[in-house]
Amino acid sequence: MPTRVPARRREGPVATNGTDLDTVWPQWREAVNMTAAELKKWLDTDESLSVGQKDGGESVGHASGRRIVDILGTRKSDLSEDDVQHMAKVVGYVHRHLAQTPGKDDLEHSRWRYSLMNWGHDPLK
Repeated sequence: MPTRVPARRREGPVATNGTDLDTVWPQWREAVNMTAAELKKWLDTDESLSVGQKDGGESVGHASGRRIVDILGTRKSDLSEDDVQHMAKVVGYVHRHLAQTPGKDDLEHSRWRYSLMNWGHDPLK
């Protein structure tokens, strides 16, 4: 686990992508609607492991989900610049993916939903 360097607030950019904690925080709280316990339980399911882009091992989304669990367990004041950068990445992914809602009736068992849940967002909540 990387060393946590507290993120600066209101003093300019925090993450290398220019995102500061105060900007990303409300977006993160809206995008990640699963609790750490819900997400951790979800990541242990076969459905969670069945989706995502894989490079021979764990999918990008599944790895992101594990990181999200860690971030959810971290006090806001203890978040690092890397955490803030990942939070911004999660917000972007969730927003892009929600814009691609499939036009089918069974969203509950869709790969689309499973993928979003790996990133901490349950669209049926």
